[in-house]
Amino acid sequence: MTTRPHFADIARELTEAIASGRYPVGSVLPTELELRDHYRTSRHTVRAALHELQQLGLVSRRKNAGTRVESARPRNEFRPTLASVDDLAQFGSEHLRLVQSAEVIVADRELAKTLQCAEGARFLRISSLRIDGGNARAPVGWTDVYIAPDYAEVADIAREQPDTLISALIEERYGHSIAEIQQGIQAVLVSDEMAKRLRVEPGTPALEIVRRYLDSAGKSFETSVSIHPAERFSVAMRLKRSNS
Repeated sequence: MTTRPHFADIARELTEAIASGRYPVGSVLPTELELRDHYRTSRHTVRAALHELQQLGLVSRRKNAGTRVESARPRNEFRPTLASVDDLAQFGSEHLRLVQSAEVIVADRELAKTLQCAEGARFLRISSLRIDGGNARAPVGWTDVYIAPDYAEVADIAREQPDTLISALIEERYGHSIAEIQQGIQAVLVSDEMAKRLRVEPGTPALEIVRRYLDSAGKSFETSVSIHPAERFSVAMRLKRSNS
């Protein structure tokens, strides 16, 4: 059985192709479908690879305009720009997910407030480290994903496909397409327990990002809570004036 390439391998190969001049500045890369067929992988994996190139400053991506090469040399800063559901749906897919545990839990009062649910509600919690470049590097963050216990098999799939977002796995398996994502960001201090996981000192400043994924009916089918040490992560957003 042929192993599907990891998004990082595709990104690295495309980066080398750009640096060598195979895809010169100003040219357009093959489409997502063409890259999917070429690498014999999923479209989500291709999107994650192209998103990685975008974060490196090598390409720009615009709807109906393709992926355009902007630079032959990458920048080192990781600074995601979020402007749409599609951007946010791809957000984080450039980091390898290492599942640490999956268990059914009951929401206490504090968790129920975070998840905007009833106290005592049951969830399958999938806890993961987010790694940039492999285990040797310090984790980019820790994410707890809360989904309905009925989605138990998603945990096993998440381990098998560490470069595919859990929301995308739910979409593929159960047909819950993302229509809206509600996101909240706040500054927190890393707890003693979380400090050990993230290899930082307790009390280190961090960003806590809570995202609620809603389907077309307005029903939440996933909530994720991520902790990112401040020096390892930043978020940028584009705000445009409404024409209405």
